[in-house]
Amino acid sequence: MRNWFLLINVLILVSCSVDANVPTESSTPEVTSEAPLNNLDALPVEMSWHIQYSGDMDYSLVVDMYNIDLFDTSAEVIKQLKLRDVLVVCYFSAGSHEDWRPDAENFPIETLGNLMEGWEGETWLDIRQISKLQPVMEKRLDMAVAKGCDGVDPDNVNGFENDTGFPLTYEDQIAFNTFLAKAAHQRGLLIGLKNDLNQIQDLLPYFDWILNEECFSFDECDLLLPFVQAGKPVFVIEYDLSPQEFCEQANKMNFNALHKNWELDSYHSTCR
Repeated sequence: MRNWFLLINVLILVSCSVDANVPTESSTPEVTSEAPLNNLDALPVEMSWHIQYSGDMDYSLVVDMYNIDLFDTSAEVIKQLKLRDVLVVCYFSAGSHEDWRPDAENFPIETLGNLMEGWEGETWLDIRQISKLQPVMEKRLDMAVAKGCDGVDPDNVNGFENDTGFPLTYEDQIAFNTFLAKAAHQRGLLIGLKNDLNQIQDLLPYFDWILNEECFSFDECDLLLPFVQAGKPVFVIEYDLSPQEFCEQANKMNFNALHKNWELDSYHSTCR
């Protein structure tokens, strides 16, 4: 009987000791980290990669990362890539409506804006209406998880700089892009920032890498340097410039740069 009494007292003392170290609701520190929850290590700054959305798919390349279409790529293909220790990034458009996608009817009509110039069947979205777009975007992120993607590449996230048909502001874009990043990280997905150069300083903490198209063509690559300085990779695609015109500088800036066709087919020429 005495032994049980002693044991109960020990347990009470231990319990009080533990409770004393548990912060109250008012003292709980705010969680500020935007790191993904899938325990993937931070990506190295230097990575070999391939991006392809059209043509006969080439999955044979020995690279660190594949950037492929979320809808068009099967879970089995993603599984096979990951068995080779390839990081799989899945593309979808977050700032536009594509009328050929299987979930195209899920977008509320009032969120559809102007046609995107040069892209048939694609219209800008009113990203101010996050509550109406959230179910669609979250289902896409859930699809990425279900298929086994390691990360996502949401496109057209700089609508505030374009003729969308809506009076989008800088703050509207920040709100939408941070929503995407947090929703991805909550699901254990890495996420990249696509273009949106003028918001890098504000969005850098939320995104795991940046993918830019034609920064050398438009002489704006210096804007990407904060990602490298933060130890996050920069991926660059050039279409019109030849590799000889940008690769040397890309390597000096520690960018992962490719020369691709506009169709983003299997052709690629890597700078390193």
